[in-house]
Amino acid sequence: MNRPLVINFKNYSDASGDRTLELARAAEQVARKLKVEIVLAPPQGSLALVAKSVGIPVICQHVDDAKEGSTTGFFVPEIAKMYGASGSLVNHSEHRIELSTIESLVKRLRALGMTSIVCAQTPDEVNKIASFSPDFIAIEPPELIGSGRAVSKENPAIITNSIKAAGSRSKVICGAGITDKSDVAKAVELGSHGILVASGVVKARSWPDKIAELAQGMKPE
Repeated sequence: MNRPLVINFKNYSDASGDRTLELARAAEQVARKLKVEIVLAPPQGSLALVAKSVGIPVICQHVDDAKEGSTTGFFVPEIAKMYGASGSLVNHSEHRIELSTIESLVKRLRALGMTSIVCAQTPDEVNKIASFSPDFIAIEPPELIGSGRAVSKENPAIITNSIKAAGSRSKVICGAGITDKSDVAKAVELGSHGILVASGVVKARSWPDKIAELAQGMKPE
């Protein structure tokens, strides 16, 4: 991954069941047409199905730092890879974990050749997480998640300060409140290497139209 537009399906019923594949295929069509790197994070239960059904990257919404084998109910990176996952979100604001666990998961994902996208809430947290050198750090102020108020416009300094905090150790992408092309374009202008979006796509009236709009924001004018 280089400059991903990551679509997190979360556990929204709007994008579950048969509709999971509908959203995944809509994203794949836009990715191919516009030549933009779109990455899917579907509900965990549909991970294998989505990975087998589309030709764009599919990642986990979360993985557990549990061992392989007798660990019932945990979802571990090694098994996720067997199901077709190419990476995982880690430490999302809705599923926070300890720093030591983040470090361990980043190492495991790296050893498996999987992409790590670790979420952070502040530039200070970005600095701490960057010491583990994940592939990407997604800066998402929790108060803006799902708000419709984009971090790139509400508080652009969070993005620029996060990029400074990460330095050359990790690429920074941003999320929280992203809803339209201008939100994406502003984030890219500020130096973001990508976007993490959820409700801005899932709750949209037309998935193909909204994904295409956001994807256009990833391209320089």
